[in-house]
Amino acid sequence: MSALDSARSASERPARRLDAIFSGDRKVVIAYLCVGDPSVEETIALGQACIRAGADVLELGVPFSDPTADGPAIARASHRAISRGGGLRASFNAARQIRASDPNVGLVLFGYYNPLFVRGEPEAAREAHEAGIDALLVVDLPVEESAPLRAAASAYGIGIVPLLAPTSRAERVRAAAEASKRWPTPFVYYVSVTGVTGSEVHDAGDAGLRAADVSKQLGRPVVVGFGIDSRDKARAAARHASGVVVGTALVRAIEQGRTASERQSEVERIVRELRAGVDEA
Repeated sequence: MSALDSARSASERPARRLDAIFSGDRKVVIAYLCVGDPSVEETIALGQACIRAGADVLELGVPFSDPTADGPAIARASHRAISRGGGLRASFNAARQIRASDPNVGLVLFGYYNPLFVRGEPEAAREAHEAGIDALLVVDLPVEESAPLRAAASAYGIGIVPLLAPTSRAERVRAAAEASKRWPTPFVYYVSVTGVTGSEVHDAGDAGLRAADVSKQLGRPVVVGFGIDSRDKARAAARHASGVVVGTALVRAIEQGRTASERQSEVERIVRELRAGVDEA
């Protein structure tokens, strides 16, 4: 059996893991952490804290020097993380340790295309598989140009998560729908607002309704992210969407925390609050 055949024979588990999470009896909470902020070691502990508090999926953010889709809070976290050893390799190492502690949590590698391109798509996909990653979300890779990465990832059972927004044209939604038929697409990330991460969302319920419409078009679960930072917003969005993503609120709590214990406690509180709101939906 070739190395690629071996990879394919072991590739079903990642796809099954996220499918099981989204087909469960509750809506999904996804928690974003920037790997390396405040340190790679603490990111692992914070990820485990998120899981204890009710997160079903962790988005492990690969810090990047030019995070154009991110607001000021996550941009600052990315720059801090780079200075403290964060990067693609560190993100794989963090994923590997979190996976060893929890075989069932969903793990999504979240970031920009350049680090994956520099590493080489087949090599990056192999390392992601070995680290226990279930899916990749590449914010600056248009779906129309994603076929090489999708092919490399799918050989290891790793999905690609499309990113759609209120400004996505009909042809972009159709392209995502076609890609989801051909390649593993565990879920879709719907941006609640036109803007960067941390932007204020004024009507989370409306964002949930629009996410539900996207779900019908693509036939995949859709989560709402950007600006979901309270129990009320999580409840409103999850009434119609498959779940919510919290990122900036966690990053701000980590930035403001004075000690590791304080940071962990506040991160757990935020995730529990959103978990409660999603469960109320």
